[in-house]
Amino acid sequence: MKKMFKATAAAAMIGLLAFAAAGCGGGDKKAEHKDTAKFGVTNFADSLETTDNYFGWVVMRYGLGECLVKFDKKMNAVPWLADKWTISDDKLTWTFHINDKACFSNGTKLTGELAAASIQRTFEKAARAKSMFEYESIKGEGQNVIIKTKKPVPTLPGMLGDPLFIIVDTQTIKDRDTAKQGAICTGPYVVKSYSKAKAEMVKNEKYWDGEVPFKAVDIVTIDDPNTRAMALQKGEIDFAINIAAGDLQLFNNKDKYNISSIASLRDVLARLNVRPDKPLGDIKVREALLRSLDRVTYNKVLLKDTFVPGGPYLPPSVDYGYDELYKYDKNQYNVESAKKLLAEAGWKDTDGDGYVDKNGKNLELDFVFYSGRAELPLYAEATQADAKKVGIKVNLKNVDYNVLDGIGRKGEYDLLISNVLTLQAGDPEVFMNMYLKTGQEQNGSGYSNPKFDALSDKLGVEFDPAKRRELVIEMQKLILDDAASLVFGHPQTNMVSNKSIANAEILPCDYYWLTKDIKSAN
Repeated sequence: MKKMFKATAAAAMIGLLAFAAAGCGGGDKKAEHKDTAKFGVTNFADSLETTDNYFGWVVMRYGLGECLVKFDKKMNAVPWLADKWTISDDKLTWTFHINDKACFSNGTKLTGELAAASIQRTFEKAARAKSMFEYESIKGEGQNVIIKTKKPVPTLPGMLGDPLFIIVDTQTIKDRDTAKQGAICTGPYVVKSYSKAKAEMVKNEKYWDGEVPFKAVDIVTIDDPNTRAMALQKGEIDFAINIAAGDLQLFNNKDKYNISSIASLRDVLARLNVRPDKPLGDIKVREALLRSLDRVTYNKVLLKDTFVPGGPYLPPSVDYGYDELYKYDKNQYNVESAKKLLAEAGWKDTDGDGYVDKNGKNLELDFVFYSGRAELPLYAEATQADAKKVGIKVNLKNVDYNVLDGIGRKGEYDLLISNVLTLQAGDPEVFMNMYLKTGQEQNGSGYSNPKFDALSDKLGVEFDPAKRRELVIEMQKLILDDAASLVFGHPQTNMVSNKSIANAEILPCDYYWLTKDIKSAN
């Protein structure tokens, strides 16, 4: 039925759009100014508590919360709530000056003391904050927030741009259900109602940074990408995030739609469980798996050239040696080599069932994924099919996104795939350490390499950008040498809107969806 709808969508378009009182989508009459916009999204957040899981991302994506800094189109940390900052000569003390205009949605002026209290609350409630940096002290003095770190942290401004550090009014926290209502924040919109399935944002009447364009924005969770595209076609929503590759062509009519698309900062990667008691604990098995997978074809055919083939740990959209490392990678597609490696590791099909075995047990891998992003099941199914050709049995396990993180931390998988932002603080350091540095909370795979850890330690105190780049490239080489991760591809990302909406632009950083710049086109 979905395919039939797409085929006849052009003929039905005029009738489908007639219901929209705000004129979403290109009839002959001039559309009226829109007071309410409708936004189709994917949503993983059970609540609006910024310190819980990665739910702060949704708080920022929905235009509710802001940080001291944000990222521009080149992923530079630039002023936001803080209009400037300095660092001491010993590289330990940072001073952030809060914009004098900044205030919360309840009208309370944002001061250095309140900003400091918000950051301290984040550290008290979120273990992830401690994994980003450790501090000696955080205090507010007038409009300044002064942070003294235990060791030099070159990327501290970028870390404070992570949605985990959204600034909230701690004075009002005790009176609010932050899961359902959210905390009092500083963004252009505030919450009228929230559930994982549907949310309504309304204008922040006291917004400090310019005009808020809509009186209300209805945000609808549509996890299935085909359904999301259909809703945009029908006019049920005005703009949508991440239309699937196969559906983008439906919106090529520039008289009716705008497509904003860029090479993203994301990896689609599978963490590999390399613990000694797991099949992938043997590097030859890991290499055989990697060589059995035709990632070039996956990205060219299945995903219609909207993904760049994987290999290197970081995407080609950032300057960390992608081309050099792609050539360096010895584990690109090679079926015969994969079969040879399995045989060398003692895995052979002794019973003729099509799968290699050892000690009477087939080589089986549990592949955990979630279906909220269209590419993940495609990659998973392609992996299952290609691995079978070399005798590896792959069992697919589709889970809810919210249990994925726990599975990853506990190591309850052989492969676990997700779509990950690689520059989580405007820099790859946090991302690279998260899954691969020894002792990190999210490193449930068992991977540990002293050379990688030593390079990571150097990176953690290196301020020179050129030297940081060299260290990151060397760390990626170790990941490739150890076959420590399976990077399927690096996606483009997009936002598609009908002609009733202006400035629905996707930015490199995946934190900013509904912004004060998205407005009615009329």
